[in-house]
Amino acid sequence: MDSLKGSSLFIGFFLTFLLYSNVVQANQNYKDALAKSILFFQGQRSGRLPVSQSQTLRWRSGSALSDGSQAHVNLVGGYYDAGDNVKFNFPMAYTTTMLSWSALENSKPLGPQLENVRVAIRWATDYLIKCATTTPGVLYVGVGDPNVDHKCWERPEDMDTVRTVYSVSRNKPGSDVAAETAAALAAASLVFRKVDPVYSKLLLRTAKSVFQFAAQYRGTYSDSLGSAVCPFYCSYSGYKDELLWGAAWLLRATKDVSYRNFIESLGDHDSTDIFSWDDKLAGARVLLSRWSLVANDKSYDQYKQQAQDFMCRILPNSPYSTTQYTKGGLMFKLPDNNLQYVTSITNLLTTYAKYMKAAKSTFNCGNILVTPNTLINLARKQIDYILGDNPMKMSYMVGYGTNFPKRIHHRGSSLPSITTHPQSFGCEGGFQQFYYTPNPNPNVLVGAIVGGPNNNDFFPDERTDYSHSEPATYINAAIVGPLAFLSGR
Repeated sequence: MDSLKGSSLFIGFFLTFLLYSNVVQANQNYKDALAKSILFFQGQRSGRLPVSQSQTLRWRSGSALSDGSQAHVNLVGGYYDAGDNVKFNFPMAYTTTMLSWSALENSKPLGPQLENVRVAIRWATDYLIKCATTTPGVLYVGVGDPNVDHKCWERPEDMDTVRTVYSVSRNKPGSDVAAETAAALAAASLVFRKVDPVYSKLLLRTAKSVFQFAAQYRGTYSDSLGSAVCPFYCSYSGYKDELLWGAAWLLRATKDVSYRNFIESLGDHDSTDIFSWDDKLAGARVLLSRWSLVANDKSYDQYKQQAQDFMCRILPNSPYSTTQYTKGGLMFKLPDNNLQYVTSITNLLTTYAKYMKAAKSTFNCGNILVTPNTLINLARKQIDYILGDNPMKMSYMVGYGTNFPKRIHHRGSSLPSITTHPQSFGCEGGFQQFYYTPNPNPNVLVGAIVGGPNNNDFFPDERTDYSHSEPATYINAAIVGPLAFLSGR
């Protein structure tokens, strides 16, 4: 009897263990994380906020309502890039492109969230259209002096710093920011093509015009604007990758052979193992590979080969891998804000896996066979790590799970809401009381993904540690696609 009882207990324990093991494998609620990753953008809104249900994060209010007035134009709207109160169009446009790409490739698994993604995209594109069409021959590329703004710790609703307007033109070129703006508008035109054809045509018309400007007047916006964008969002990779990226999006939106010819005129580029708001080479190659894999046009095979080369540099077991992974399994590219690279590269993993499935395609990295599931499994590993399957047992998405960052480097989140404390704290008044305090932020910026842990899988959750604790629009924009993809499986 005792041995039988012991066997029964063991079998019961074993079955429970198996059941638990399966739960561990699929314990992340991708649909919940997806909804929250999109909700985050409401907390980054600049301009006059809607009073309707479309503004769920009620601790935010209208801000920067006279943006552009310094240049006698209306540049109200758009997004603050991260935890400050500055509008940098270069990362904002990339954010918009990635949101649009995510919507295009994952419209079915997005389900009811598709409309929320469209709203998030339109909040950016309405602003980008103003930047591109208000003054002939000029593209406005930012509002707010970052060097002044960063000396203050105040809510966006209280901003009293100078709202300097920055632009590029024929004499002060910015091919990188202009081509990224064109990519954003072209990609968004595809998102709105069926649901709002008039708006879609406006987006595409503006994209073509901005791209022509980018191609005709060559130069980096960093050289033109200096300390207004550097070191914050310097165009370290130059502008050729944005020209390739912008042309690739316009080719997809128009099927106009002139963009294909332009792409070929740019010539070959080096191999790459990164993808971010600054370096678009890998993204452009994956996007162009779609013509080969999905449309079965063999003249695009070189881009398929380049995309495969990129994947071989990312996969941990590939003999050609140039990518470091932490002991906990996180892709680790750079010490500052590493999760931005993780989410952007993971977006390429799921997107390319989708293209491979459409073509029933596989490829090899040396003697390693790579199937769509190879890429999907790595993508899932990265997403699960971000959502809590990591040595810290911490979700790096605010408001997801029970253990998440409480002291994010974000002005609006860390200061009491204007709805509960109407009086301004002033430029420097927030530092001692709210920046340096160990207390949790009073306002939860639901869905925000922070910069993430260090290469030892450690995260201190300190507000002053901006390289790890600051969220950013481009981290979130890139994760929307993979979360939708995984939630649909």
